[in-house]
Amino acid sequence: MPSNAEPAPVSAKPPVTLREVAAAAGVSVATASKALNGQGRMTAETRERIRETARLLGFRPNSLAQSLLRKRSFTVGLLTNDTYGRFSLPLMAGVSDALVDKGVSVFLCNVEDDQRLGQLHVEAMLDKRVDGIVATGKRIDRHLPVDLSNLRIPVVYAFTQPDPGAVGLVSDDAGGARLAVEHFLRLGRRRIAHVSGPASFAVVHARAQAWRDVLKENGLAASEPLLGAWSEAWGHDAVEKLFGRAGREEWPDAVFCGNDQIARGVIDALRERGIRVPEDVGVIGFDNWEIVAEATRPPLTSVDMNLSTLGREAGLALLSLVDGQPAAPGIRKLPCRLVVRQSCGGPPE
Repeated sequence: MPSNAEPAPVSAKPPVTLREVAAAAGVSVATASKALNGQGRMTAETRERIRETARLLGFRPNSLAQSLLRKRSFTVGLLTNDTYGRFSLPLMAGVSDALVDKGVSVFLCNVEDDQRLGQLHVEAMLDKRVDGIVATGKRIDRHLPVDLSNLRIPVVYAFTQPDPGAVGLVSDDAGGARLAVEHFLRLGRRRIAHVSGPASFAVVHARAQAWRDVLKENGLAASEPLLGAWSEAWGHDAVEKLFGRAGREEWPDAVFCGNDQIARGVIDALRERGIRVPEDVGVIGFDNWEIVAEATRPPLTSVDMNLSTLGREAGLALLSLVDGQPAAPGIRKLPCRLVVRQSCGGPPE
């Protein structure tokens, strides 16, 4: 029968104590503590029985007490000014992947471009006794708006400008651009244009120089790259500059774009002109932002910066420093990879 009684209020259950584990396992509190911390002399059977009892009861060790015992908090901070998480979230996934098996947790703080906010987050991390910090951003040629140079904990920089003498990891933008242009050449494309972002970005010049170098190495001329914004609108406008004046015989048969948004704008503008992709013109982007690349029609071939791998390497480098192992300072470039979809077509038959 339905009851008119009010439901009991929800309340949190008190955590299982070490004393309860010891009582359930039939051992002393001291023995239970040693078993769970991998210390003390006892048979393997006893140690396993105590651990299984703790697991069944849902016992969780006091992390603060363990931190004091081992002089480690088993946490690291990730600082970023990448508000949208385009670069920081896949990088954080890599950091977490590297550290989770070591029992280390990662927490993210967004400093935006606010120096005061950045300093508050750093002080909060230090108060929580983090073992180290990974600093990352939304571009590799700008420093985060916070000074991390004199902290008494290790700092590793990933996808942002490092302090002098620090460890920094970035994607090899020039190498990624080479992958794109060389792929076009293997497909028989010879008139390869380049449309990229603002000239104020270091990566724009690195990718453009690699584009020029590959064309020169293959006896092909390179016109000036078209530089603008990191946007679909700029990609759309660039098509007018590339295809609006010259005769068809001078049109590019391939366009290498500085990011996926530009590439998507290029493809849309080409479609509006009745120029087929990839039959008439192949298009390659940069970043492999899957939400953009896979939704483009046709799906976009793009250079992937391997941000998750970059994060993993940054996490391992930080863990090594935390463990007292020295690391060579300087910037380390990690290779990109080309993700081939349908926007390039196949080689000539």
